[in-house]
Amino acid sequence: MTRSASPVRIGVVGTGGMGRHHVRLLAELPGADLVGIHDANAEASGALAARHGVRAVERFEELAESVEAMVVAVPTVAHAEITCDLLARGVHILVEKPIASSLEEADRIVEAAETAGRVLAVGHVEFFNPAVQSLLGFLGSGLTPGFVEVQRLAAFTPRSLDVDVILDLMIHDLQILHALDPSPVQEVRATGIAVLSPRIDIANARVALESGCVANLTASRVSSERVRKLRVFGKSSYYSLDYQDQEIKGYRLTDDPSLAPQERLQRLHPEVVQAEPLRGELDAFLAACRGETAPIVTGHHARRALATALSLVEAAG
Repeated sequence: MTRSASPVRIGVVGTGGMGRHHVRLLAELPGADLVGIHDANAEASGALAARHGVRAVERFEELAESVEAMVVAVPTVAHAEITCDLLARGVHILVEKPIASSLEEADRIVEAAETAGRVLAVGHVEFFNPAVQSLLGFLGSGLTPGFVEVQRLAAFTPRSLDVDVILDLMIHDLQILHALDPSPVQEVRATGIAVLSPRIDIANARVALESGCVANLTASRVSSERVRKLRVFGKSSYYSLDYQDQEIKGYRLTDDPSLAPQERLQRLHPEVVQAEPLRGELDAFLAACRGETAPIVTGHHARRALATALSLVEAAG
């Protein structure tokens, strides 16, 4: 792939809950040339296109003829069909999470990207939260996770009801868990119930990794308050991350043995430069399309998060 300073010609397929935000940002990002958008709801996509000064097309195949890259933000059940079609046409892809409805479909997508030699990124947008990126930076300076605790609570909305809360919300944190500790999964346990939809709306999970790290995760889309927090406990250190405020606080024991235990406790408050995670995700994808090194969530990363999520769905019954 050759490097080019010119904007990447890109389109968006699916302009619903997430797709419309992709359209909003791509219409203004200097690294993107938003060629057009498509959605099954022609009236909605037409209104969105007019708002951002781009064209709406009736068929995504038509759009594929004039772009280098595409954002696929259709319902999960259609990811494999549309993504594989576009990859076969030589288009770089950013597909929303989860990558697919099943591991078989995920494997089809990954194989199609490798065969086509095109970029495949998956929309685990929380990975691009500046606080998460800051936390991951501590992995090279002594942080070894021993216990991870996550709460992701949200109010009910009628979006993403084609998947349960584990595949809708918890999968964000599963992908980050695997980024914090890439060792294989040893054991999973989960409980979950349907409350306001036919699928699981609230779930609690325990994931044990072969490294010895254990994670306890709770996800809900039927809560009265919005909470998104992650805590990481390691040997001699503790970090608390607030996804919403993009903030990290923590404590660490110093290495000076001459100090009393209470004096060795050092409070940490790393500076985090706040930014919109979706913008960071799109910037990274566009950079990868230009042949630059960029921290995208690859198909393999997303496939692993999906495998853990599906095992939790099965465990929850």
